[in-house]
Amino acid sequence: MTVADRPELMDDHDVERDRIVTEAVLTVTGVRRTFEADLAPVRALRGADLTVTRGEFVAIMGPSGCGKSTLLSLVAGLDTADEGEIVVNGDVITGRDADWLAEMRRAEIGMVFQFFNLLEGMTALENVTLPALLAGRRRRAAETRARDLLDLLGLGDKASVMPATLSGGYRQRLAIARALANEPTLLLADEPTGALDSDGGREVLELFRRLHHDGQTIVMVTHSSEVAAAADRLVRMRDGRVVDDGSGR
Repeated sequence: MTVADRPELMDDHDVERDRIVTEAVLTVTGVRRTFEADLAPVRALRGADLTVTRGEFVAIMGPSGCGKSTLLSLVAGLDTADEGEIVVNGDVITGRDADWLAEMRRAEIGMVFQFFNLLEGMTALENVTLPALLAGRRRRAAETRARDLLDLLGLGDKASVMPATLSGGYRQRLAIARALANEPTLLLADEPTGALDSDGGREVLELFRRLHHDGQTIVMVTHSSEVAAAADRLVRMRDGRVVDDGSGR
């Protein structure tokens, strides 16, 4: 039996520590990643540490090549760490095989990319429905969820159109709707406004603020301080490490 099993034995520090552990949906500890290159190995991550709690909106900033996007790829299970541990919603994802990671990604992760990554041969509705179908949801339920998301993000009248006919801002809205199809624990966004004009970028950030207000946990990589200001915590990276986690400690 642990102290946590006996509330009467827990002091205020124990209660606070237990609360933080319970609410953490992402924990990155000592993560390292090196890529082989022709001239010399590239040490993208050199012992990165990060904790994100449920409902947070975290922006990660740093110079080009500091490891921001690599960290996001590892959290999403799209790449494999050389050392360290990553825990997503209570599950250690480091060391898992590709099939397990694919299942984890469908259940826990929504991803928004700079260049949308939409399926151009499918309608807007089909793009948003597909992730739920792949996760095993029945078509009627998947389409109902997709229509609700399109309505929520101002795309209700675009369900039958092809992505190529949409503006950049609308395409990114569609990408966000697709990322939310399976009600992910974590929404990961890699430079989500990078391919948009000023108006489109503001629209996307406003959507993120609304999602955050409704309880969605968001981790966003950006090079822009203006974009990062939309988040409620700013994490700074340099040379493959988190140098300021935004906690004020």
